[in-house]
Amino acid sequence: MTTETIDELPESAPRKPGSPSTSASRWKWRYSEGGVLNAFSHIFLLVWGLMVGLPLLWALWSSFKSSGDILSHPLSFPTHFHFDNWSHAWTKAHMGRYFINTIIVVGFSTFGTMLFGSMAAYVLARFEFPFNRLIYFIFVAGMAFPVVMVLVPLFFVTTNLGIINTLPGLILVYIAYSLPFTVFFMTSFFRTLPTSVAEAALVDGASHTRTFFQIMVPMAKPGIISIGIFNVLGQWNQYLLPLVLNQGNTDKWVLTQGLADLAVQQGYQGDWGGLFAGLSIAMLPVLAVYVVFQRQVQAGLTAGALK
Repeated sequence: MTTETIDELPESAPRKPGSPSTSASRWKWRYSEGGVLNAFSHIFLLVWGLMVGLPLLWALWSSFKSSGDILSHPLSFPTHFHFDNWSHAWTKAHMGRYFINTIIVVGFSTFGTMLFGSMAAYVLARFEFPFNRLIYFIFVAGMAFPVVMVLVPLFFVTTNLGIINTLPGLILVYIAYSLPFTVFFMTSFFRTLPTSVAEAALVDGASHTRTFFQIMVPMAKPGIISIGIFNVLGQWNQYLLPLVLNQGNTDKWVLTQGLADLAVQQGYQGDWGGLFAGLSIAMLPVLAVYVVFQRQVQAGLTAGALK
């Protein structure tokens, strides 16, 4: 009986799954697939960035051009900067007054939304009591109603309360409209936070109020900043609510109403430079807010998944 030693397997012989050639081929296939997906995603993001960024840049540099240059050479850069477009939009078109009104409304409404929304979300996420889930689902159901469906009821409610055509009335409506999504987002975020720190604070004698404001709110800072940015963007760009609830007194108008009025007032004059300047006045603050807090927004959106 003879024994033969096989030094090499023939090419046609199957190899074990863990053999070097099998692992290398699998790694090469995954690398090629990942490279294609990575290249496609980068191309898609580049195209999307150009589609979003170029119109904003075009509106910005058009605000420094005369109306004739905008119509004759719409895609060219301004040869002479017409800063009078901005002064005209700020003073004669009253965009400065509308800007201040918007700052007041959005500032107080965002603060109220984050205060009441985070408090409600904390209670719904951390405490068990009768109808807890029912109250939570009522808040969630509030996101299903578009603003168009509630305009008429809101008009009559604010009229009966005597807060129609006032900034406080608009602030209260903004808070009520933004609460459902804020409670939905913050409830999920508070559930991801560890309970040991809050329990230790309660054992040390801290009240529930102190535990919330000094322990839980700092821990939930990424989520609060993220949802706060979304509320600022949504309330800053809101048009239907102020159009219906704040139409009577032009001194109480916000930027979206001012831009619409500026476009209507042009008539046959065609002050396109002033219109683009007003658009830039309304656009630049929200862009600055997002650029400053973009890291916090990304951290807040991914914090729940990382935990």
